[in-house]
Amino acid sequence: MLQIQSLIRAVPDFPKPGVMFRDITPLLADAGGFARCIDALAEPWQGSGVQVVCGIESRGFIFGAALAQKLHAGFVPLRKPNKLPPPVVSVDYQLEYGVDRLEARNDALRPGERVLLVDDVLATGGTVAAARALVLKLGAQLVGASVVIELAALQGRERWQDESAPLKALLRY
Repeated sequence: MLQIQSLIRAVPDFPKPGVMFRDITPLLADAGGFARCIDALAEPWQGSGVQVVCGIESRGFIFGAALAQKLHAGFVPLRKPNKLPPPVVSVDYQLEYGVDRLEARNDALRPGERVLLVDDVLATGGTVAAARALVLKLGAQLVGASVVIELAALQGRERWQDESAPLKALLRY
């Protein structure tokens, strides 16, 4: 993990004073580091029967598509509103200052299909909780979720509340 962690740049006071932004751009730009990251994300799910990886918009698409390839699974993007043609299924979720929505095509997942959620960062947990709800609303079976970075101080893991589907993080800050 130290090799992966060394490729994540800490940017103080971005996007506002007091925030320590974790920039994954150097990780993505390093072919070996990115490959190690995908291998590490895949490791806990090998042999678990994952059929589809759902990547959360937008950086979850990058990790999710590569992870789906590694796990010999399909890939489904979970999108922000108005990015997919209808018909879609959606889930609204609370932000610090408002509401947002995740959507998927209504036929994106088959009932009972084994799904793994993927995103780059777990912060307050609202987005991954909405993605979980969306997968279940589509009738799929959630195997678990993986993130590259967990910002532990924001306590997003507390919103997961699914002991049957573990939430894995490669790095915790």
